This record gives sequence, C-alpha cells and structure tokens, in this order.
Amino acid sequence: MPKAIRLYVLWIDRLNGWVGRLAMALFFVMAAVMLWSTLSRAVLGTPVNWALETTQFLLAAYFLLGGAYSLQHNAHVRMDLFYDRFSARSRAIIDAVTILFVLFFLGVLLWGAVSSTQYALQYNQKNYSAWSPVLWPVKLAMTIGILLMLLQVISQFFKDIAEAMGRPIA
Repeated sequence: MPKAIRLYVLWIDRLNGWVGRLAMALFFVMAAVMLWSTLSRAVLGTPVNWALETTQFLLAAYFLLGGAYSLQHNAHVRMDLFYDRFSARSRAIIDAVTILFVLFFLGVLLWGAVSSTQYALQYNQKNYSAWSPVLWPVKLAMTIGILLMLLQVISQFFKDIAEAMGRPIA
C-alpha cells in the first residue's frame, strides 16, 4: 500500500481510538446525571426535569461517537454463519465488497445529519418538552460521529484491500 494510505489508516485509527475512549467517559457522566436525579427526587424532594433528556442526549453521543471505535476493534455485530470458515484473505475480500454498501449508507446518513444540524443551528431548534433544550449539540455530535464512522470505514476498506493482497496494514 502507498505511504499516504498507510498514514491515513494510522491517523484515522488514532483519532477514532482517542474519540472512542473519550466517548466511554460519557457513561460516567450519564451515571452522575441519573444519580443526581435520583438523589434530588428522593432526598431533597425536588425532581429535576432535565435529567432524562440530558441522559438521552449523552447516550446518543456515546453511541454515535463510539461507533467508529467499535468498528476499529471489530466489536460490532456480524452475522457469521459461514464467515468464520473462510480464510483471512477471503474474509478481507468479502469485507472489501460489502463495505461499499456501508460507505453509501453512511454517505447518505452524513448528508442528512449535516442538513439536520444546519437546520438546528439556523433556527435554534428546541426539543418539545418542559425543559426545552436546544438540539444542535446532540445533532452536532451525531454529525461528527457519522463522519468519524465514515472515515473509519474507509480505513477498514484500505486494510481489507491490503489483507486481500497479502500485505496487511498493522
């Protein structure tokens, strides 16, 4: 593989490794929000109306920002009735072909996410609830997560091509 492709794979893997570990920390933030909500209601007798939505937004960010990390570490769900029986080279060829569909899907998803984020920013879109938070932060996290997933899928495509050629990229 050309040096530019190897550098791309290296940098995208590093970026998504860093973002994935950062996304893991969001779990603790979600737990703290839920703990505060419970303590506020049970001990102080004053329920907070923002905790559930905040946790939902954090969960969305956790899920979307961690997707590329999951793909990078081969931790995603795969239907492998026959897949494990193939050689590493055959699996790489199958992955390189099927990943083209994922690229198309993520491209369409990114297009929609960018449009949705622009709308939320332009019109200061708010959620219809008592708390009424602005939606652009979660939509921006969605857009970034989909972009990172797209970049990781391209990295994985290069790795699959290299594996199919018998020269894997570490």
